[in-house]
Amino acid sequence: MTSQTCSVFGSKICDRPSVSNCISGVQIQKEAFVNRMTRGFKEKLGEGGYGTVYKGKLQSRRDVAVKMLSKPKADGQDFMNEVATIGRIHHVNVVGLVGYCVEGTKCALVYDFMPNGSLDKYISTDQEGSPLLSWQRKYDIILGVARGIGYLHRGCDVRILHFDIKPHNILLDENFIPKISDFGLAKLYPTDKSIVTLTAARGTIGYVAPELISRSIGAISYKADVYSFGMLLMEMLDLKRNEVANEENSSQYFPYNIYDKFNKGKEIVVDEEANDDEKKMARKLSLVALWCIQTNPIQRPSMSKVVEMLEGEVEVLEVPPQPLQSEPIVHQIMGSSTTFSSDSIALLDNSVEVDICAD
Repeated sequence: MTSQTCSVFGSKICDRPSVSNCISGVQIQKEAFVNRMTRGFKEKLGEGGYGTVYKGKLQSRRDVAVKMLSKPKADGQDFMNEVATIGRIHHVNVVGLVGYCVEGTKCALVYDFMPNGSLDKYISTDQEGSPLLSWQRKYDIILGVARGIGYLHRGCDVRILHFDIKPHNILLDENFIPKISDFGLAKLYPTDKSIVTLTAARGTIGYVAPELISRSIGAISYKADVYSFGMLLMEMLDLKRNEVANEENSSQYFPYNIYDKFNKGKEIVVDEEANDDEKKMARKLSLVALWCIQTNPIQRPSMSKVVEMLEGEVEVLEVPPQPLQSEPIVHQIMGSSTTFSSDSIALLDNSVEVDICAD
C-alpha cells in the first residue's frame, strides 16, 4: 500500500490503514482492541442510519462512545467523511473525536462519552417518564446548538455543512452542554471556493430543508442547516404538537397557525404553567424558529444572526414573512424521520451548484 500524509492529523497513513494513528494522545489499535474496549460490545447506547454506538472504556479509565459503522461504502467514504470533519473541529458545542480504527471493512469512531444521551429523549412526550427540561435549560441548549452550527459554518479553516441537524444528533454532556454529532452526511468546502456541486438530497425528512428536495425553491447553501435548526427548535418548543392539537384544521401546515397567532397578537401556547418570563422566552424562541424555517432560503438568517437574535431582546424581533403556501413539497417533508443520502434516494436528477458563502 502506498503511504500518504493525512491532511487532517498530519501523520503518515496508508490508503486503507489496519491500525489507526495517534489522535489526541490516544492510540486506537486493531479491531480486537475495540472489542476489548467495549467489553465485547456489551452496552449499546443507540443505533442510527450510519451505525451502532456502544459504551467503552480506555485503559486510562476514561469513558468513551464507540460508533461502529454498519454499512460503510466500499471506499469507506462515510467513515472518512466523519474522521476528516470532526478531526479539524474544536468547539465546546461539537462532539470531540478521541480516535478511530479501520481494519478491512470494519470502521470504528471513538468519541467523548455523553452521559445524558441525545436530545431526542428529553423532548419526546411520547416516551413514558421522559425527563423534562426547564425553560432555562432549553434556552441554553438551543443557544449552544446555534453557536455550534455557526462555528461549523464560519469558525473552521473550511466551511462545514452538516446537512442532518436533528435532536438525535445533539448529544448532552454531564452538564447538559449540547454537542453536535454525526457528521456522516457533512460536506467540507475550502474557504476560497464558494460554488460546489451536490449530486443528491441528504438529511432527515421532517428536518431537511425544502430546497434539498425541490430545486425550484432555491439554491442549496448553509441555509439548509438553518432550516433544520428551526425545525429542531419547533420540536423543542413542542409547537407542532400543540398547534395541531389546538386547531380545528389540523391538516394545515402548522407554521401557518403560529404565524397567524403572531400576526393577530395572540399568545403562543407552549406551557400553561409558564410564568411571564418563560412566556416571553417562548415568544422569542418561536419567532426565531419561524425565521429559520422560511421556505425561501434567502429569507432565513445566518447562524451568526440567529445567535444574535437569541441573545437579544424579544421586543426588537420582527414577525417574519408569512410562510409560502404555494409549495406543496413543504407539506410532504413534514412528519417523518427517514434519513436519506446519496446512497438511498437520489432526488436530484443532476448535480447542482451549491452556494456556501455565509453572511
